[in-house]
Amino acid sequence: MHEDIAALVMQEGWRAEGAAARVHYDGGGDRVAIEFYADAERVLYWTIPAGARGEAATGDDRADGGVTADRDVDAGTAAPIPRDVVPDPLRRRIRDDLDAAGVDPAVERRSV
Repeated sequence: MHEDIAALVMQEGWRAEGAAARVHYDGGGDRVAIEFYADAERVLYWTIPAGARGEAATGDDRADGGVTADRDVDAGTAAPIPRDVVPDPLRRRIRDDLDAAGVDPAVERRSV
């Protein structure tokens, strides 16, 4: 496993998936998957389609917007979300997690 991914999965809710790390966000009626690709040093935001199986795991709510651990989503098709429509608190949370994992938080701002 890539060392940046190994460090990121130590942050709340993140899990490794091959060459990426992923966390799901469920808040304000929106469901979003956030993926960090270590080799490309990029972060992508994806919608989680309505009706997709898999709800966010329950547990203590975070004061920073409710990012929680996720379960498998296996229905529907995800679609990329333009970075400029992702809420600032969520983007800030992702940058904070990257920084805590020793990854340059500026990668969150890089375009694909």
